[in-house]
Amino acid sequence: MPSFQDHLSSVKSSVREVQPEAVRDRIAAKAPMVLVDVRERDEMENGFVPTAHLLGRGHLEARIGKVAPESDAPITLYCAGGVRSALAAWTLQQMGYTNVESMAGGFGRWAQHGLPVETRKSLTKEQIARYSRHILMPEVGEEGQLKLLAAKVLLVGAGGLGSPAALYLAAAGVGTLGIVDADTVDLSNLQRQVLHTEDRVGTPKVDSARKTLSGINSDIKINTYETRVDSSNVMELFAQYDIIVDGCDNFPTRYLVNDACFFLKKVNVHGSIFRFDGQVTVFRPGVGPCYRCLYPEPPPPGMAPSCAEAGVLGILPGIVGVAQAIETVKIVLGIGHTLEGRLLTFDALQMKFRELRTRRDPTCPLCGPNPTVTGLIDYEQFCSMER
Repeated sequence: MPSFQDHLSSVKSSVREVQPEAVRDRIAAKAPMVLVDVRERDEMENGFVPTAHLLGRGHLEARIGKVAPESDAPITLYCAGGVRSALAAWTLQQMGYTNVESMAGGFGRWAQHGLPVETRKSLTKEQIARYSRHILMPEVGEEGQLKLLAAKVLLVGAGGLGSPAALYLAAAGVGTLGIVDADTVDLSNLQRQVLHTEDRVGTPKVDSARKTLSGINSDIKINTYETRVDSSNVMELFAQYDIIVDGCDNFPTRYLVNDACFFLKKVNVHGSIFRFDGQVTVFRPGVGPCYRCLYPEPPPPGMAPSCAEAGVLGILPGIVGVAQAIETVKIVLGIGHTLEGRLLTFDALQMKFRELRTRRDPTCPLCGPNPTVTGLIDYEQFCSMER
């Protein structure tokens, strides 16, 4: 039987090696290179090479396709000393990758030569246990979970849509959740607003939301704002967050959220519900349409009956709010295809989803080439509230 040394010698004879200085020069020149760290998680706590994808050896075969989808992608692997990365490079060659190399001496030689090293926050043992089902997924992994924990998401409204969205974003480990809502819990809310309970009727919704979410995940930070969003505070509020989840229940706020997100270049994950119908989409400024591309101006007073007047199926917000949470997580992780340029509608009576393509309107008063909306507008006096 051949020894391990025999096998390693055979592997190294078929795997190209590159010196750490050459890797440094490629990074500085921003040359095409998929740099992959195949060490174990605890080893990475001592630092890693800048721009490296921290995949680990155990799941390399499953995860490499995410960072190197093409078989001829230039892949450079490194470990602690150069042995595991050579074996990993050989494995990738067997998988069909044709441009793979191992960094000689690994991270140890890189650090000894005084080359740049980055460090990162690592998951605690408790976090590894809590988010283990995420970590097992190649599309998320530990690196993705760290992205979620570093993310800042603001939910506009702690009602029907904000409730399921907040519950699942908190459970997923979004590190900072902001919740803005000026209302108090009413008995009529409990039919659909699952953040709240009977014993909290009469208390501020943001306080009720904090109590529920803290009980689900004490690992995250929850900021609450007991106020209405208007032109005097929206820019300051939104500027603190990466993504805005629009779960508001009225047209004035809907337009204000859209316009503020456009001016601040913030992604707007939009959802709305009415009776048995719901819809979800994503507005990314400069990429796809905005809310005004679909609906340039608010409806006149009395033209759009509110949920208080027409009713809403209590379970419907769960579908739409969870869809908003899914889109938010995908945006944070940079995976999948979001609903940018697509409007997903749901008919609960027919149990049917439909997808409608949406495009930027060249005459849009906000994001068009000749905008007429150049500042924030408070529409309260012009259109009725949808409470």
